[in-house]
Amino acid sequence: MPIQFDVDPTVAQLAESIAEFVRDVVIPAERECGGSVHDAPEELRQTLQKAARAAGVFAPHVPTRWGGHGLDLRGQAVVFEAAGYSLLGPLALNCAAPDEGNMHLLDKVATEEQKQTYLRPLAAGETRSCFAMTEPAPGAGADPRSLRTTATRVPGGWRIDGHKWFITGADGAGFAIVMARTSGSPGDPGGATMFLVDADNPGMRLVRNIETLDESLFAGHSEIVFEECVVGEDQVLGAVDRGFEGAQVRLGPARMTHCMRWLGAARRAQDVALERAGSRTAFGSVLGDLGMVQQMLADSEIDIEASRALILRTAWELDTASAAASQLTSVSKTFVAEAVNRVVDRAVQICGALGISTADAPLARLYREVRPFRIYDGPSETHRFAIARRAVRPFRQPRTGVAGN
Repeated sequence: MPIQFDVDPTVAQLAESIAEFVRDVVIPAERECGGSVHDAPEELRQTLQKAARAAGVFAPHVPTRWGGHGLDLRGQAVVFEAAGYSLLGPLALNCAAPDEGNMHLLDKVATEEQKQTYLRPLAAGETRSCFAMTEPAPGAGADPRSLRTTATRVPGGWRIDGHKWFITGADGAGFAIVMARTSGSPGDPGGATMFLVDADNPGMRLVRNIETLDESLFAGHSEIVFEECVVGEDQVLGAVDRGFEGAQVRLGPARMTHCMRWLGAARRAQDVALERAGSRTAFGSVLGDLGMVQQMLADSEIDIEASRALILRTAWELDTASAAASQLTSVSKTFVAEAVNRVVDRAVQICGALGISTADAPLARLYREVRPFRIYDGPSETHRFAIARRAVRPFRQPRTGVAGN
């Protein structure tokens, strides 16, 4: 099947509307709060999302059944980049992490009753959610098989006990999707199950909100403890002991939507650098005529175009193939995360003192936000390990003996 990168005219029009909405509505709100929404009031989210609904750009990724535009991943690539031009754009459109990934997971895995209870209000922006998998060491992190949170059968359901941290959006969320071990031991490749836990469950306790380098994900990142957290059998999401497989339904596309959003941020940084290079005079000429500045600008253009092509290529495979496109999602996530960092870093360098100002340009905010992207959703090193392992697998020769025997 030939790869199709053509943008549907309706998607292109939606992207233009989003770009206009971000410019006129969202960026002024971002400037007002300095891009920091870890402690932002719920009113800010509701106000932005109400404006997005009025502009006809709300929930581009959500199936039409639940009130969205129903775009596939290739369509999302175009509009999420436009949304990501502002740090608050994805929040306004209700396509920010972790809610966007959770909507996709619920749409693909949840029962009809679970969709009505959890997906419908989440898609409408009536509530928020979180995805609770990461644990303090030696628990699950880059290696999810280290999962130590347990879920034990009790009459009528399950009891969850464990410790999670860096759970994005947990503070104020209406529910959590919790990964817990229902069989096996830490280090085993299987035995995990996903559970839907309502925020008012007395067995789920928020310990603290963690101060982090990034500040643009609504409600920040929290530490949570589960102690005798009892849920019903109807709150199992997917199949028992198949949670790692179910999570892949979410994680592959979620890695790509992260890439799409952050590419928008990189493009904004490049636009700031280009404007500065075209107007700032130094050493008898504008910066854009100086060779070293030209090289930085050119390298950033290359990184942006290569990232966009790789995102579209991977989105096409996820849209059309039955496989999870694990290799391409790892390649894309690693390359785009590092390319975005390079683009923003170059923009800061080109703009000099203006680049590190927190009041007069957005680059300092963007620099702060994009750095963690090389860590979450799998650090670059973990993805490189997986990429190399998959690449060498067809060439691996069977061992015929043990050295020294």
